[in-house]
Amino acid sequence: MKQLAILSGKGGTGKTTVATTLSTIVKNKIMADCDVEAPNLNIVLQGEIIEKQDFYGKETAVIDKDKCIECGLCERLCRFDAISNFEVNPYYCEGCGLCMYKCPVEAIKLVEEKTGHVVYAKTKSGEKVVYAELFPGADGSGKLVTEVRKKAKEVSDDNDEYLIIDGTPGIGCPVLASATGADLVLIVTEPTLSGFADMKRVLSAIESFKVPSVVCVNKWDLNKEVSQQIEKYCEENNIVVVGKIDFDETVVKALKNLQSLSSYPDSTAYQQIYKMWLRIKEILDEGVESK
Repeated sequence: MKQLAILSGKGGTGKTTVATTLSTIVKNKIMADCDVEAPNLNIVLQGEIIEKQDFYGKETAVIDKDKCIECGLCERLCRFDAISNFEVNPYYCEGCGLCMYKCPVEAIKLVEEKTGHVVYAKTKSGEKVVYAELFPGADGSGKLVTEVRKKAKEVSDDNDEYLIIDGTPGIGCPVLASATGADLVLIVTEPTLSGFADMKRVLSAIESFKVPSVVCVNKWDLNKEVSQQIEKYCEENNIVVVGKIDFDETVVKALKNLQSLSSYPDSTAYQQIYKMWLRIKEILDEGVESK
């Protein structure tokens, strides 16, 4: 099963619009929403939840009051100021375990904390969608992305040829977890100077993973000068620009109606994404080995 990770340097570039459109264009695939802090892929695809699993992404120290002799050593040792008056503040505790190892009476232990869910859903047409819900303020977003990808592989079968990953914007831990092990990364950018700079940051962040990257310029016609700068940069760095998508008000209409752009197959943007997929498929099928 070949893996395509769709990333962007910032939010709002059209990454999820591209992902949801590909969900209907590409056959024999699984969709994975790895933007675990703000998952919205299934909102558009409207899949029915088949399974929801608890995710434990953090360990928190807990003090046993019956064993505690109130020596205060744990409070002095904690560099995160998570222990006060022999109580652990779970929002400050990083789960490092130092207090547990140093406690002279073994009154402290680390307890797993539930920080989210991994969800498996199916659309009316039988498409498989895996996504996650990270609880507000919770840690472990990178780990949760890994669990989403594991679940996607778990529910796959021999008919599934592609795993399409809708990643998170930026260059943080969940982005790297989305790109690790992928066969190809599609970076969706926009023709602004900030979008251009963010695109370069993403390329730099995933460079160490040795994953080939391609670029799509969304709404390229709103600023043709910057679009040309992006294309020139990609050409100079041997990065293929697989698609340029026009600004198309049909996209706004589709989003307002909670629909995929594939509901408007005659729209300019849909046709351009369709042609872009043919180029991506060619690169995936000819240029990389299946994992």
